[in-house]
Amino acid sequence: MLLDTRAMRHLTAEDWRVLTAVEMASKNHELVPTTLIERIARLKGGTSGVHKSISALAKVGLIARMKEAKYDGYRLSYGGLDYLALHTHSARNHIYSVGTRIGVGKESDIMIVADDKGTQKVLKIHRLGRISFRTVKTNRDYLKKNQSASWMYLSRLAAIKEYAFMQALREEGFPVPEPIAQSRHTIVMTLIDAPPMRQISSVPDPASLYAELIALILRLAKHGLIHGDFNEFNILIREDTNNKDDPDAIITLTPILIDFPQMVSMDHQNAEMYFDRDVQCIKRFFERRFHFMSTTPGPFFKDAKKTVGRGGVRRLDAAVEASGFTKKMAKDLEAAIREQQAKAKDGNADGSDGLEDDSDGEEEEDEEEEEGSENEDGDDGHQVIGGLALVESEEGLQKLTINEGT
Repeated sequence: MLLDTRAMRHLTAEDWRVLTAVEMASKNHELVPTTLIERIARLKGGTSGVHKSISALAKVGLIARMKEAKYDGYRLSYGGLDYLALHTHSARNHIYSVGTRIGVGKESDIMIVADDKGTQKVLKIHRLGRISFRTVKTNRDYLKKNQSASWMYLSRLAAIKEYAFMQALREEGFPVPEPIAQSRHTIVMTLIDAPPMRQISSVPDPASLYAELIALILRLAKHGLIHGDFNEFNILIREDTNNKDDPDAIITLTPILIDFPQMVSMDHQNAEMYFDRDVQCIKRFFERRFHFMSTTPGPFFKDAKKTVGRGGVRRLDAAVEASGFTKKMAKDLEAAIREQQAKAKDGNADGSDGLEDDSDGEEEEDEEEEEGSENEDGDDGHQVIGGLALVESEEGLQKLTINEGT
């Protein structure tokens, strides 16, 4: 879905209280009764004030009625959750303006944002369940108490996990973006000025780059981790030089790892499968794109397994679990990602989530309107220079303006 922040400047303090009330009640209600919204929000204006805010929020699609509901109530939309997360990031001075979407996938949107000093950053919005809210719910015994808010719960888990692993990897000196903040289903991180490897047609020394990537896989393993999706889409290639003004300066290629929600422990029951898949992804890509084939077999999981924790290195799988991302959370998230990927392969997206727009009573389309529209090179209609999309759209950056008192 496209992120449009223009309505934020029109929301009052009462509107934010009502939107927060819907979010709070969504933890236990798929459809939040209006009476419950009134009790949680506790506006000075009473019932009339709550209904006024509900109407305003529904008009801009932040909450919505569900078709054929047995009682009067509303549910939080992805847009509503986006606004709540942006509101938090803005209040903490992490985001001041929102620019172009530079990446889109089945499970996330990537946006360029900036703080009040103009420093550009990346906002990643996890959207687990975007294929169809219903398909994620069809077989979800793993959710149990969270059944009423599966998409919200799972998207939040994905953000929590990615932020925790990014922090741990960064602390150990791995080449990853610097995590800045996490709120709900979103993460703010540093902007890496580098294209994904899939956009690179040739490199001066494929053997050297290949060796560095295999070394990263083995280094992750030594710390007890498997990336789980180690491929050309999730590896950025940054050009580094010690003298930018010298045209003859030596340029080195530095791989930067991104996207960590699917990362697993070397002790995972399917660890060997994930490890081998990561290795084979790199081998296939280098053979197809750079016509390079390593003469060295492997690496093999059984050998990598022996190095876990060797030399007293910090086991990051244990560190992340200790930080609060529990085994149950990991199980919930893994099951959801696996199910969603299977649904995507089967082509079972149905394009509707059965919502009703309160403003005119008509059925609301599924919030996802251009999923899969980008081509292989990530071109979403914006001009591309050197493999990187331009930051500003025609309208420029959307400033996040929030009324006082919120």
